[in-house]
Amino acid sequence: MWENNIYFERAIAQFISFLNHHTFTPEQVREVLNEVERENILRHGYGLHSFAHALVNTFEQLTVDPITPELHAQIHAIAHRIAEHPVQLIDGVAETLAYLAAQHHLILLTKGNVTEQSGKVQRSGLGAHFAAIEIVAEKDIAAYRSIVEKYALIPQRTWMIGNSPKSDINPALAAGVNAVFVPHDNTWILEHEEVSRNGFPGTLMQLDSFAELRNHF
Repeated sequence: MWENNIYFERAIAQFISFLNHHTFTPEQVREVLNEVERENILRHGYGLHSFAHALVNTFEQLTVDPITPELHAQIHAIAHRIAEHPVQLIDGVAETLAYLAAQHHLILLTKGNVTEQSGKVQRSGLGAHFAAIEIVAEKDIAAYRSIVEKYALIPQRTWMIGNSPKSDINPALAAGVNAVFVPHDNTWILEHEEVSRNGFPGTLMQLDSFAELRNHF
């Protein structure tokens, strides 16, 4: 619904420049960071705190110099500047949510740090369109099944709308609900995955933009 990963990508570019590794290419540094992020998510979850840890851990793995408290502070600052960016809505989101909310029961399901995600929802001004907001540690099959049960949803009439195959589309289909895939050019690399039906009964729809939802719902 809003831009998110572009700010992380800018922070990563700044970090790679700051590291200025003399042997690893920027692409190789990014590969190391991706693996470190995967490990950090298991320990720290999602959010700026986890991201800052990943940057520091990557720096520690790749630098030949001892890391000082000053370097720690500089790296943490790179990560936490992301929080200073205003929420930038994707084109058509506000109008489309207003249209959908007047006709459907909307639930916002997002993952990550509760404080960070709640703050984004509040700053976005979109919260009023949702009958409920759920913030979970991971958007997996169990999370979707839990939401279906909690709100007594009818799977055949329930749709998950998102841009992440890994967290939005595939687990929703596996949980037995329908899914609308709206690809986004700046989806986080760790959310990349092949969209897979795997014989699940739910309907899969792919649209070019969020605004196109008004043509189908």
